[in-house]
Amino acid sequence: MGFGVLLVQPEQLQRQFESQMPEDVRQPSCYARNLLEYCSYSALHLMVQEPDHLSDKEFRRLSYDMMLAWEAPGDGCETLSKEISMQSKTIVEDEDGVSIFYSDSLNMAVQVDDKKTVGLEAFTRIAPAAPSIADIMTVDNLFAALTSSSGGQLHFLIYEKYLIALDKVIRTAKSFGGSAMISNLQLAAGEIAIEVDGTIPTQPVFQHIGISAWPGRLILTNRSLYFESVGVGSFNKATIYDLSSDSKQIVKRECTGPLGAKLFDKAVSYKSMSLPEPVSMEFPEFKGHLRRDYWLAIIREVLHVNQFIRKFSLKDVREGEALSRAILGIFRCRAIRDAFHIVPAHFRTILSFSLAEKLPKGDNILEALSGRLEMLNIESGGSSLNGSKINSTTIQPVSLLTLQKFGLIIMKETEVIKDVKFSNGDVWVGDVNPLELALKQSKLDSSKAEEAHASVTQMKVEGVDTNLAVMKELLSPLMEVATWIQLLASWESSVKSSIFLMIFCYAIFRDWFKYILPYSFLFLAVLMLWHKHQAKGKPVEVLKVIQPPNRNPVEQLLVLQEVMGQLETYIQAANIILLKLRALLFSAFPQATNTAALFLIFMAVVLVFMPLKYLIMCLFLEPFTREMPLRKETSDKVVRRLKEWWIRIPAAPVEIIKPDESKKRRQEKG
Repeated sequence: MGFGVLLVQPEQLQRQFESQMPEDVRQPSCYARNLLEYCSYSALHLMVQEPDHLSDKEFRRLSYDMMLAWEAPGDGCETLSKEISMQSKTIVEDEDGVSIFYSDSLNMAVQVDDKKTVGLEAFTRIAPAAPSIADIMTVDNLFAALTSSSGGQLHFLIYEKYLIALDKVIRTAKSFGGSAMISNLQLAAGEIAIEVDGTIPTQPVFQHIGISAWPGRLILTNRSLYFESVGVGSFNKATIYDLSSDSKQIVKRECTGPLGAKLFDKAVSYKSMSLPEPVSMEFPEFKGHLRRDYWLAIIREVLHVNQFIRKFSLKDVREGEALSRAILGIFRCRAIRDAFHIVPAHFRTILSFSLAEKLPKGDNILEALSGRLEMLNIESGGSSLNGSKINSTTIQPVSLLTLQKFGLIIMKETEVIKDVKFSNGDVWVGDVNPLELALKQSKLDSSKAEEAHASVTQMKVEGVDTNLAVMKELLSPLMEVATWIQLLASWESSVKSSIFLMIFCYAIFRDWFKYILPYSFLFLAVLMLWHKHQAKGKPVEVLKVIQPPNRNPVEQLLVLQEVMGQLETYIQAANIILLKLRALLFSAFPQATNTAALFLIFMAVVLVFMPLKYLIMCLFLEPFTREMPLRKETSDKVVRRLKEWWIRIPAAPVEIIKPDESKKRRQEKG
């Protein structure tokens, strides 16, 4: 599987495997597969040093065959031994006398049937060994994108199509460096162009600020976003949006249209403290919004990787490695878009830092990645074939080295790494690294979060009137109480208001007030558990809401105005909160119901035994000291955990029903 590539006899390579690998990797039950991984990783680390390896048919075929052999290591190793004896003299040497590939793609280490396909586990174990092909953080999602139409099995034709598209994307990115378009931008040291759009006159990018719009072209680098509006015979000076600054930047989907109307969902909105008002970039296309979705994803990825660099104070090679991971991920995303016309998003994205932001406990993934970057060792070549022991505690900046091999330099000339061999990346023979463990733990919770997210999306209803009707029905019990309290607060009846005030003050003075919340929590906990017991797995009762009267076209156009659109968004968000609370109350998600009930009981016990003065003090100190440097990191993590728990709770179902006209007529007659 790589003997000819490595210029090592199979017996010698096997002896090196046995001398360098720990005993648990050499157990008989996993010996064949781990030996195959050792050979594959060693060969791939050597082959990816060739700048044009993605365009080489031999590399594409051999890397795919490694995955096939991984799935049947016993048969593969037996075939290997026979093939090696026949192929010992059929090796092609390059100018330096180093054998890189076999002389014939049909005479490679493993002969495979073209009808065979690769599964997920084989792909995730082999593909990340070539940093250009896959990233260990997103390899599962990449496989899902490649096999979305083939039932979870990867065919060679699909795999080859992906690598060809990826090679084309990298060559295009490399061509940006010498173009006049990029030289006019005067990029900073270590800044390279990743993506350009709007160069074709029939497919411009429109920049919207307020009610004004300008056509032009958009350029994304690893640091900033550049927009050049169309001038007379050329492009005007670029407007720069710095994605690496700490200015509370927000990038999201946006609707645009003539004179500021929100009609077409094909734009990306960029908001920053450094800008007086948000800026929208529109990507017109006749059908769908794939172009916009792609740009939204890659802009967010650059924004997230720069936030990661600032958070962990990465410098020099560690900063370059993080940026390189993001850049290679963007190249893969572009290749998937060009080859298969899809842009995976949310929990399925193939962009590493965006995925970490989406996944539950994604901060743990970023911490694990930061720990990996701290172990970077760029000074020792560390060849695994010279008889020395492999040191698994140090790794190489493989993503940075890969970009360097492609001719994309993101570091200063004096910092460029030279003559460093690829070794000890994100894949370990017969083992998983801490980054993989953090990913697996996070992905265990992602399916529940994804299901809850789908239920939230499904339960969102359109129209301000309809959302108001849903909210009114959900809040009807509370609205009655609020109306009563508001009546007392208005002091329309002085006697009633005075009596309420004296009772309330006396309750506080006598320290009775501390029992209100405990009893309320206990009541809610008992009520939820009772509903859970009564439900016994049955779906939550559908909330029935009377549909409001239909609007005429003129009224519907008025509803589309910006203020009404914002109001609709706020109401939808409030409804989702209420529907999730309803789901908790009626045990739509039993695990969350148990957690909520136990938490309420725990809080009830705490509130019973904690003196009120200490409680009031805690209630004051908690928000007041939340942003204190000593507490900021801990409080941010607690808030994140609460958000992740909340995301996994599905929304209760809603059914919009028409009003009973006969009942309405009877009421009017009565």
